[in-house]
Amino acid sequence: MRDSLGFLAVVVAAFFVAGFVKGVIGLGLPTVSIGLLGLWMTPAEAAAVVLLPAIVTNIWQCTHGGGFGVLLRRMAPLLIGIVVGTFLGAVYLPSANSGEATTWLGAVLALYAALGLSRVHFSVSPHLEPWLSPVMGLANGAIMVATGVFAIPQVPYIHSLQFDRDKLVQALGLSFITSTVAMAAALGHAGTLRADLALPSVAALIAALAGMPLGRIVRGKVRPETFRLWFFVGLLLLGLHLALQRLV
Repeated sequence: MRDSLGFLAVVVAAFFVAGFVKGVIGLGLPTVSIGLLGLWMTPAEAAAVVLLPAIVTNIWQCTHGGGFGVLLRRMAPLLIGIVVGTFLGAVYLPSANSGEATTWLGAVLALYAALGLSRVHFSVSPHLEPWLSPVMGLANGAIMVATGVFAIPQVPYIHSLQFDRDKLVQALGLSFITSTVAMAAALGHAGTLRADLALPSVAALIAALAGMPLGRIVRGKVRPETFRLWFFVGLLLLGLHLALQRLV
């Protein structure tokens, strides 16, 4: 099934859309792709497919820009928390019920979309950051293992740290790389990284890299704010569908 043409077509379509979204607004590749693939597979399997595209598309984002050492020292408590939370969560991954995992995936997507639509901005005091960062990392790692989504709560939390625009992009890339590597290790421990997912993962990478340039072209023609609004509306509807499908 995982190497059938029909399944590959689903993967290519999902990652082309996700790459397009990332090209327009600069984020959303794992979130969109895992959300869409969650309609056909478990979140753990979807996360396994997304690993290669996530690593390749975020390496440049993580390393581009100066002052990387200073940024790494500041982000270290969050990154360590992500790793620890991921491995604590991985204890429960092999026996996770796929229906419950999909429900949680939908709930997290809906929450992420609601935060995006509300445009709520948080601000963390420098005095609280050393204490809060490990907690946010632990929560992010556990949620990531359960749902495959890397964004909650690390994306809103990193925004709250008041980085300038360039450092914000670099900080997000660094956190996503850490999350991706930790998730890969957790999936390997759970036995979810299987040979039959290699071809879909390569196809996903190619589709994402094809979608991103088109997204950048659209960015120059459509107001990013308008696209962002419809992106979060669509993500909210997708999340609600995944969360509520077991009830209907």
